[in-house]
Amino acid sequence: MSALLAARVVIIVAFALLAAAAALAVNLPAAAGALVGAGVGALAVGLETAAARVALPKLVWGVAGGFAGGLCGLALGAVLAPFTSLVGRAAAPLLIAHGLAPLLGAWVGATLGVRRTAELPGFTARGASSTERLLDTSVIIDGRVADIAEAGFLDGALVVPQFVVRELQRLADSGDAIRRSRGRRGFEILERLRACPAVRLALLDADVPGESEVDAKLLALARERGARLLTNDAALGRSAALAGVATGSLHDLALALKPVALPGESMQVQVVREGKEAGQGVAYLDDGTMVVVEGGRRFLGQRLDVVVTSALQTSAGRMIFTKPRDNGGRDG
Repeated sequence: MSALLAARVVIIVAFALLAAAAALAVNLPAAAGALVGAGVGALAVGLETAAARVALPKLVWGVAGGFAGGLCGLALGAVLAPFTSLVGRAAAPLLIAHGLAPLLGAWVGATLGVRRTAELPGFTARGASSTERLLDTSVIIDGRVADIAEAGFLDGALVVPQFVVRELQRLADSGDAIRRSRGRRGFEILERLRACPAVRLALLDADVPGESEVDAKLLALARERGARLLTNDAALGRSAALAGVATGSLHDLALALKPVALPGESMQVQVVREGKEAGQGVAYLDDGTMVVVEGGRRFLGQRLDVVVTSALQTSAGRMIFTKPRDNGGRDG
């Protein structure tokens, strides 16, 4: 049993005991008091669980709107108070309005605060100024998110739902060595993020009722909290785009950060294998970019000064085409 679940059970039991003691004090059955108290405690736990799934801006403005609406309702009740002394049927509607005005005002204020959050100062037109980033399993196991955070290029809150942590645990407990290694790496990355001062790592104890798949839960939670979903899963990224959820991919970021090679620039590479065409050699830059060297086959295993002739962006990544400089290559 988790600490949070145990605390919820303690709250319900405490409400039941207090209500039972209060019932005995006024000569009512203790069992009835305990039942009412347990119900109130369960309601409080339910409200706490529901509030945890609401984006913080909506929660804040909902509470503020409810408070303001309640005050307006009390003011309206005060205006109606002198007329409640009437007798007969005419007094009944006034009495009802006097009693319900604060509740009605609080309800209207809260709903307006939640629904009109986007129009309040400091919020974007899409209704979410949240800097939260929701991490899925793929981006955690990848590990580069920790490097980016430690370099200071990632701020705000990183949110990892407990159902993602459970998925990592299933991988770590797997009988397959590769899956077990991936799960353990995921936990190592979470520890690095927890220790990183540039970000706030939050483990969110929230679930999505009615959804059993982790991907569907992530989409629903990101949409609900107004958070950006970080994932390396291309299929999940496409689903998020269709659902109107903002996403970020470390693969796309890595492609964007690859150095631009312009025709005429020089570089030094090591030819590691033959190319597809006759006489070609192939080398790789430190970031994995493939470099095709025309006439480079004879320089296999050597370091070679080359000149860029062109570059091509493909679905598999960027390719750079080069030719040896006039002075040829030299032994590495």
